[in-house]
Order: sequence, then structure tokens, then C-alpha cells
Amino acid sequence: MNRLVLISGCSGGGKSTLLAELGRRGHTIVEEPGRRIVKQELASDGAALPWVDTVAFARRAIGTAVADHAAARGKAGCIFFDRGLIDAASALQHLTGEPVLERLSTAHRYYRSVFLTPPWPEIYTTDRERRHGFEEAVAEYERLSAIYPALGYDLVVLPKTSIAERADFILDRLDAN
Repeated sequence: MNRLVLISGCSGGGKSTLLAELGRRGHTIVEEPGRRIVKQELASDGAALPWVDTVAFARRAIGTAVADHAAARGKAGCIFFDRGLIDAASALQHLTGEPVLERLSTAHRYYRSVFLTPPWPEIYTTDRERRHGFEEAVAEYERLSAIYPALGYDLVVLPKTSIAERADFILDRLDAN
């Protein structure tokens, strides 16, 4: 059974905090490609940043996500991804119209259920690495909410509860399957 589990959804919806909780509980986690790229680019005065060169950023996120997926395939147990290839490919396709999404998503499958963090304005914040506004985050969420089912994934919207309850919800759902 494929246990490469994606947690996607709205920026600022609590994905990274949730992944940290799953990691604290002993699960393998893969940090968001975009956050890692932004940190690297800021440290080196690079230009592959979503607010400088969005297309270069999306292409780099695709490469990072493909490498993450390949590295996780041989590992035992559930591997939890903070975003992944589909998020990056959908961004590039949205920006350029390049039909990359279906080809990449077919070659690199994740677990059949994708867990989505819904828009949650009460916890949304910007920071050095997340500079876009809530409206942009909601638009991305809506785009992803349509893309995942079109690619054959089941969506599971996470409840707006505590981090521990969200982690329990995901683990219970996975244990039931």
C-alpha cells in the first residue's frame, strides 16, 4: 500500500505545525519544498522566489518534490509530506499553461487520500517566507481542491481543531484503511 501521505491545502492553514506534531510522534515527515527553497534563496540572494520569479520558483519546487518522492519510496511506514509535487506542478501549470500536471502526477503517485487544511483566517499569518495575502492563499486552496479529485485523489478536509486532534484525525483515518 502506498503510504506517501500528502498534507496540502491553504497556505497558513497549519500544515507545518501539523507535520511537526506527526514528527514528534515518531513519523517520518518531509518539509514543504517551497519553504526550503525560499530559505536557500534568501540565504544566497537568489531569484527563485515566489515574489521575484514565480516560474523559476515553481520549476525548482517540482524538482525538489520529485527528489523528495523518490527518496521516500523505499522507506517503511507512513511518510507525511508538507505539500508535494502536485502542488508545485499545479502552480507551474496555472502560471504558464504548460501541461505538466497530469504527466508528473501519474508518474509520482501519493496515498489515495489527500488531507487538506482549509482556509482559516484566525490563524493565517505572513512571515519572511510567506509574503502573499490570505486572498491568494484561498485562491490556491480552491485550485487545489479541484485539481486533486481530477487526478483521482480523495479529499479529506481537516477539521479546525487543535494540532493534536488533527494529527489523531489523520492517523485514525489511515488506520481505518
